Amino acid sequence: MSATITLQPTREKSLKRRHPWVFESAIATVKGRARSGDTVEVLSSTGEWLGRGAYSPESQIRVRMWTFDKSESIDNVFFLKKFTQALALRTRLFDLDQTNSFRWIASENDGLPGVTVDLYDNVAVLQLLSAGAEKHRSKIVWAITKLMPDVHVYERSDVDVRKKEGLEPTTGVVHGEPPAQVTVKENGLNIIVDIEKGHKTGFYLDQRDSRAAAARYAKGAHVLNCFSYTGTFSCFALQGGAASVTNVDVSQPALDIAKQHVDINQLNAAKAHYVNQDVFQALRHYHEQKQQFDMVILDPPKFVDSKASLKRASRGYKDINLYGIHAVKSGGLLLTFSCSGLMPADLFQKIVADAALDAGRTIKIIERLNQASDHPIIGSYPEGYYLKGLVCEVTD
Repeated sequence: MSATITLQPTREKSLKRRHPWVFESAIATVKGRARSGDTVEVLSSTGEWLGRGAYSPESQIRVRMWTFDKSESIDNVFFLKKFTQALALRTRLFDLDQTNSFRWIASENDGLPGVTVDLYDNVAVLQLLSAGAEKHRSKIVWAITKLMPDVHVYERSDVDVRKKEGLEPTTGVVHGEPPAQVTVKENGLNIIVDIEKGHKTGFYLDQRDSRAAAARYAKGAHVLNCFSYTGTFSCFALQGGAASVTNVDVSQPALDIAKQHVDINQLNAAKAHYVNQDVFQALRHYHEQKQQFDMVILDPPKFVDSKASLKRASRGYKDINLYGIHAVKSGGLLLTFSCSGLMPADLFQKIVADAALDAGRTIKIIERLNQASDHPIIGSYPEGYYLKGLVCEVTD
């Protein structure tokens, strides 16, 4: 029999709005034995049944909700239903002949807290980042292979957040024989994904729409791509008619793949340049040398990993945008991003605006960019909105 969680008075409001988290501070009592990942019943202080979720005794998010439907069991049928619904949405979004890689499961936003599945052609990369996801590992893998019998599954549950759930990092083959690297298509371009060692699950699928935007704006431009990783922003810029692209990244292996991307897409290699350097140092160097570009792309890693680090991260975002703005020719464009979910969109805009003032420049926001459509945001979970981007004209 499931353990029962009873909430403190007035703490049921978020669950009644179908928010998927119950924090430790909201819990009054735990009745019965609740182990890590176990399914528990959640009740209001007056005994009203609110939902069913996964218990995590070591996390501040003590329960992650699976369902608000009392008739729904957390079994194979439940997971197959969630995976089927999510796949139906994604197959509506893309021409699979042009784009055969997408986020299949986006955790809470697809009703599966702590579960991420990215599909790269016939390779599914799995991340299980919550106690509940770990508990139902076999059901999740079964649902993947039930819907795609020929798929290979590789696990990349090597994210620090697992430690908050009392889980050890784990990686490796789960099903089939996935290759270490796979080449996929995005809007017609070929992209090499390092399944085993690449960032996140191997690639940044969430920037698909932003890469398409870069192609639209790049015609005739000399482009500086900061934090370039494997250079895919640059490939789309070249496809869009860029005069040149300069990739700056601290990882030489990533830059090596960036060179391969230019070659396999039959782009003009003479227009592509590579700088293996820390981006902050490179931007300061460009400023000292008074070197500027027609378009600068700033796509840094996540600076904010907790509310306590927001102030420090804000300084980092301001610093990088200050020097990024310095690097844009008057009348040129800045494409700047924050992938930190804890960074509010209005604060990010203020930081970029303040950086422009400190640089003695004026920015004009001409487009806002967000996470791609296969990274949906469920209405009851605003935390699902994490990727913010601004396209700005920069003038003196």
